[in-house]
Amino acid sequence: MAAAKRILAIDAGNTRIKWGVSDGSKWDPGGATPTREAEGLAHLWARVGKVAAAIASNVAGPGIRREIERACTTWDWPLTVIEPQPQQLGVTNGYRDHRQLGPDRWAALIASHHGYTGHKLVVNAGTALTVDALLADGQFLGGLIVPGPALMRRALDSATADLRPARASTEGRFDAFPVRTPDAIFSGAIQACVGAVERMRASMAAGGCPPQRVILSGGAAGEIAPHLPLEHALNENLVLDGLALIARDA
Repeated sequence: MAAAKRILAIDAGNTRIKWGVSDGSKWDPGGATPTREAEGLAHLWARVGKVAAAIASNVAGPGIRREIERACTTWDWPLTVIEPQPQQLGVTNGYRDHRQLGPDRWAALIASHHGYTGHKLVVNAGTALTVDALLADGQFLGGLIVPGPALMRRALDSATADLRPARASTEGRFDAFPVRTPDAIFSGAIQACVGAVERMRASMAAGGCPPQRVILSGGAAGEIAPHLPLEHALNENLVLDGLALIARDA
């Protein structure tokens, strides 16, 4: 594999930083680290090998961006940190101010447009859950942002006295009719996320463009996937796929 063809793609989220190396046809084994441990990126990337360039999506703030830049400088990799555009690679940004859209959502929309046909919902289930409506022609209509399942449970932990959300993560199980508090918390968080997807599906259908499928990614994807209301495709590298497409287009 020629070094000139290899691109390091970096998805820096609020909870973890994920990366992979693409040669345009497949991904080399990548990795991930907690975002709070970003100062160790240069050491972790010693195993990446030679790459032509790096491209990143960062929603974790300027401090994390500096750590990514420092790590790429260590290995002499030119770095691009993407920003959402009004239009790119066939996707039209429906936000009134295109710059307010998260770069991870933008990359996921581009990957979904190129990887899947028809109207679709692009869902990233991480610290936050984003539910984005994308038409078959690449028009991004808009989307929802709600807390992800783990963040919902933590919110209960910080705002209630008698509930035990921390136990819900380890003891809770999904139940349509929960009869234990850990199950009620665990199931409620999942149902709330699924409800956001269902409402966006209904809105698209009411507008005459019902989605054919959900494109699902993110660390909490496995929790909500079994409960989604329509066909779904799991893509763990969705943001990375979009970053690779952007890098090669540039």
